[in-house]
Amino acid sequence: MRYSQLFLPTLKETPAEAEVVSHRLMLRAGFIRKLSAGVYTYLPYGLAALRRVEQIVREEMNRAGAQELLMPMVQPADLWKETGRYDKYGPELLRFVDRHERESCLGPTHEEVITDIVRRELHSYRDLPVNFYQIQTKFRDEIRPRFGLMRGREFVMKDAYSFDVSDEQAGVSYMKMYEAYRRIFTRCGLTFRAVQADSGAIGGNFSHEFMVLAKTGEDTIVVCTACEYAANMEKAEVRMPATIEVEAMLDIEKVETPGKRKVESVCEFLGVEPSRLIKTMIYLADGRPVAVLVRGDREVEEVKLKNLLQVADVELADDKQAFDATGVPTGYIGPVGLAIRVVADQEVALMRNAVTGANQKNYHLKNVNPGRDFQAEAFTDLRQITTDDPCPVCGGRLELTEGIEVGHIFKLGTSYSEKMQAMFQDSDGTEKPFVMGCYGIGVSRVVAAAIEQNHDDDGIVFPVPLAPFTAIILDLDPRDEKIDAAAQGLYRGLVEKGIDVLLDDRDERPGAKFKDADLLGIPFRITVGKKYLQDGIVELRERKGGEVEELAPAQLLTVLPPRIAEAINR
Repeated sequence: MRYSQLFLPTLKETPAEAEVVSHRLMLRAGFIRKLSAGVYTYLPYGLAALRRVEQIVREEMNRAGAQELLMPMVQPADLWKETGRYDKYGPELLRFVDRHERESCLGPTHEEVITDIVRRELHSYRDLPVNFYQIQTKFRDEIRPRFGLMRGREFVMKDAYSFDVSDEQAGVSYMKMYEAYRRIFTRCGLTFRAVQADSGAIGGNFSHEFMVLAKTGEDTIVVCTACEYAANMEKAEVRMPATIEVEAMLDIEKVETPGKRKVESVCEFLGVEPSRLIKTMIYLADGRPVAVLVRGDREVEEVKLKNLLQVADVELADDKQAFDATGVPTGYIGPVGLAIRVVADQEVALMRNAVTGANQKNYHLKNVNPGRDFQAEAFTDLRQITTDDPCPVCGGRLELTEGIEVGHIFKLGTSYSEKMQAMFQDSDGTEKPFVMGCYGIGVSRVVAAAIEQNHDDDGIVFPVPLAPFTAIILDLDPRDEKIDAAAQGLYRGLVEKGIDVLLDDRDERPGAKFKDADLLGIPFRITVGKKYLQDGIVELRERKGGEVEELAPAQLLTVLPPRIAEAINR
């Protein structure tokens, strides 16, 4: 491709709307243009990068035995009502009514549609296992779309769905996808971790997220420095100590704590550590109040709470809501005698002679003991893990790092097939529900995540497999016949070797060409200028690392192909 013929509108200044690195660079480098909030047009250069990801995904999905199909983006509401997700999914599901008064939605995911296909077409255990996938535009009506392609409303996704005869065989399909995902993200040149994750609105009982490690990642993940354990904060399990010191229980004492509502002020006033205080927090679980108990130095992990209560939504009650539920001002609420539902973090069960609110303004209780003074419906892991906690697998040291979710795989079980009566006849003649798995990759997000992980002050530094062009030739003086002829000759020679090349043949200043080449992030830059006239050599520069080599054109045609292969496998 010749730059003079390519629609590639680069920008010198950063648009005001850009919030993160990938958004800024994708706008400046002519990848995308905003149509409306969270909706973007992919320009030719951006689309080429997208197609690179799609190609890798297709190759590895096909290698794993999955079959590609394409399902409609518009889905009938009746299918979603069969599974109960039409109401449960929330406002992110864009619902509408057509001219025939039929309810429909724009698909954010396709579990219902694929299950409907399978229940109509597959009826015997002999048809299984099977895995179908598609690469398609999705829509989720995010309330606050931001960060460009990182959290848009419309996006490109690969979603796959496996169907098996048993949970054991579903585990085999799951691991095939797990390994396929590792190959996909490795081939994309990304630094990533597979982490244990919560299944969220998709459902299911086992899942992993694939996270690209980047400082600007939205998600915090927990990784062990001694083993392969990794999990997101929502899923990270807290390991309880093997032994504890047991204190003798003292008598409850009610003490006046005038104006002391916060953990820090109560502890300072009473001369105790926050770890000796039981914090009582009022949440609304699908609108109903529940008291959640954690140690004073801990924070509630709301996803763990939601999963325990098996509700669609939990939110921390405000002061009025908490007062309406308990009759007590926030800061003075405690579990002793509390008349609403109570659940507690597992650490609370080990506490002795703790401080709690007294359920009376300006008063707290000392020497409160779980079991003796109050009961909880459950004592389980409800708090956020910290770096002070040991690894739940090996006991090693934990670190927190930032990551960008680019893939998520789920072991769904029979939740969808049972609700939709998707059954097959097993080898013994009995009717059984299909055992399902679901596997997604945010294709457009992979491009953005790659930029978040690979950039410098001058622009993008693309991994070779994702770059729209592998090499760019800078013709520094198209008006000079010798320079232009050499640039054109190199262009033809590299194209003949199957290398994707962009020839910058614009009548522009050399400085502008160098800046654009760095901005675009093309892995190899070949410069043809005055050195060719003087010494018959051209300059080869690798974008990552900046190493420069001077070669004769014939040498470059020999040197570059293996250099590219080396960069891909690096």
